[in-house]
Amino acid sequence: MLIVQISDIHCGPMFNKGIFRNAIKEVNAMSPEAVVITGDLTENGIQSEFKQVAKELEQLRAEQVIYVSGNHDYRATGYLLFKQLFPFNQITEIGNTVIIVLSSARPDRDDGEVGNRQNLWLENTLKKYKNHTKIVAIHHHIVPVPDTGADQITIIDAGDVLRSLTKSRTDLVLCGHRHRPWKWQIEKMQVVHAGSISCEKLRGFFCNSYNVIEIEHERINAKLKIVGGGYVDFKELVKRREILQASDISQSKLMTQEP
Repeated sequence: MLIVQISDIHCGPMFNKGIFRNAIKEVNAMSPEAVVITGDLTENGIQSEFKQVAKELEQLRAEQVIYVSGNHDYRATGYLLFKQLFPFNQITEIGNTVIIVLSSARPDRDDGEVGNRQNLWLENTLKKYKNHTKIVAIHHHIVPVPDTGADQITIIDAGDVLRSLTKSRTDLVLCGHRHRPWKWQIEKMQVVHAGSISCEKLRGFFCNSYNVIEIEHERINAKLKIVGGGYVDFKELVKRREILQASDISQSKLMTQEP
């Protein structure tokens, strides 16, 4: 099974349309079973940005497209437009895999919150999928990410959410928000952060990217894909952090890697 995670499109002043269209062509060529879009489709949550990004996303070809709202999407009453343009499926079953969406965006707030009711719902829902590969998608990061500066905008109830996720033996958590690809291992759970697929504002990793997740016999392998370039294993990304931060050298090497 193949899942692609794209995040932080930020349609607006910092949106790179050419890079985004190249990325969509790459994703379509993979024929993934699902594409998970983990939030911030727009920059300011305004109607013109929503219309533009909806039109761009019409080119996406996948069996399932799962939309997660971000804090930028909820600006200026953008939460009303998001609901009109993008279907909200909180539970998606694909074979022996279940993808569950947690809503962390709140109107006109940059920080995130899951909330007690949604957190209890998460625990009760995950109990029903004991024999499935369990994936949870959320916009805000539940664990701080390196190279992103002072961090005051994680979800405010991160401790409660982490407890529910590990207690329920979640296999994979997909996060966006910080524009910095990274991966943490918490007990047996992988927490995979996406970079930005098309925004010019990048942190700690100076290429637009998205994540490709392969699931085979309950084994999960997440890799970073550079738009227009090669793949990077997250283990290598963590190990070579300082090298990858050396902008010009690292970009030239990464862009020439073979898929």
